[in-house]
Amino acid sequence: MNAGASDGRVVNDVVLEVEDLVMHFGPVRAVDGVSFRLRRGQVMALVGESGSGKSTVGRCIVRLLEPTAGAVLLGGTDVTHLSRARLRGHRRDVSIVFQDPAGSLNPRMLVGEVVAEPLRLQGRGLSRRDRQARVTEGLARVGLRAEVARRYPHELSGGQRQRVSIARALMSDPTLLIADEPTSALDVSVQASVLNLLADLQRDIGFACLFITHDLSAVEYLADEIAVMYLGQLVEQGTRERVFASPSHPYTQALLSAAPVPDPVQQRARRPVLLGDDIPSAMDPPSGCRFHTRCPVAVQRCADEVPALRRVGAGTVACHLVDDDGSGPDVRVAHPRDTVPGPSPTRRSRSTA
Repeated sequence: MNAGASDGRVVNDVVLEVEDLVMHFGPVRAVDGVSFRLRRGQVMALVGESGSGKSTVGRCIVRLLEPTAGAVLLGGTDVTHLSRARLRGHRRDVSIVFQDPAGSLNPRMLVGEVVAEPLRLQGRGLSRRDRQARVTEGLARVGLRAEVARRYPHELSGGQRQRVSIARALMSDPTLLIADEPTSALDVSVQASVLNLLADLQRDIGFACLFITHDLSAVEYLADEIAVMYLGQLVEQGTRERVFASPSHPYTQALLSAAPVPDPVQQRARRPVLLGDDIPSAMDPPSGCRFHTRCPVAVQRCADEVPALRRVGAGTVACHLVDDDGSGPDVRVAHPRDTVPGPSPTRRSRSTA
């Protein structure tokens, strides 16, 4: 990790490095060689369909799962093989917010006890009064009143429970927050408020954030970088501006075509790219490019050769059909290319989703 500036600011320090991460569950190849890095104060969105392996990556980072291979470095220290005793010191630097707040909060504990749990487990040596003060401060930070501490999780709404989860995650002052689908279990009416809360907290506190989601529209105004996963592998990565303005990989283009836009006229005119069958099984992934069985523009080479994740333009893409400058086919319009048998391309107007 790079040293800070003389005025106390930290300059370009890497909080998280994931190197060739592999996670297999027996024959299931959930994650296959994922690599990326995250700097202090940066928000990276890890996006993909259900079954792409993105949540597994998050659980490997916090060591809820033991990776099959590869390395996870927090602050320059590889934590993949640390003992439980040594891992405890590093765990205060990383926290996770889970998808389902009802399932991640102990129903037998008062909210105040739930939020204070990280302080107790990490041996901060605070008095009861100091812990109560920290809990009150933590609840206020996420927009909850102090009296919520005396209630049980089941007495709260879904949005309130997720705010409690966020308060608990931030009690240890982590340098890295993993947000694993933090809004997908919430009503649409409260999703935006939770996203705005995360954005405000990240801006004010400055922690790095890995935001895991299947919904690209949820990260348009939150993420600095976007990494797209498909069937256990990264297929594209780049800045938010580049990915939304000119996505290169056909899978990224398909995801963007399905993301809703706020303008009802534009939304009615859009035609999402239909990818046909569900994502293939991770027990027996397709040969070559794993996306070729659903790609509207795939050619025989896509079935025969595994594309390398290479630098193209201002990002990285794993696709044989993308040129070095990032240009390539756009599956959001009809494309006259001889394809491997699969779904037909769907015509739609180009959108900045």
